[in-house]
Amino acid sequence: MNDQNHESGQQDEKPAVSGHSAYAQQLRVLPFEDLAGASEEVWIENKGQLYRLQRTKQGKLILTK
Repeated sequence: MNDQNHESGQQDEKPAVSGHSAYAQQLRVLPFEDLAGASEEVWIENKGQLYRLQRTKQGKLILTK
């Protein structure tokens, strides 16, 4: 956070995630549709635990154990 934004009470903006930004090139960005296909949920296994990632009608994501 730079001092100018901090002093004025403004929050830092989230970095843009686009195919051309340096930030996006460091991340592995997957659209939800690539994970879920036509479904609205994906089950993810991590260290023997199952998690459910689901998209709501409002387009938000919920991760539950």
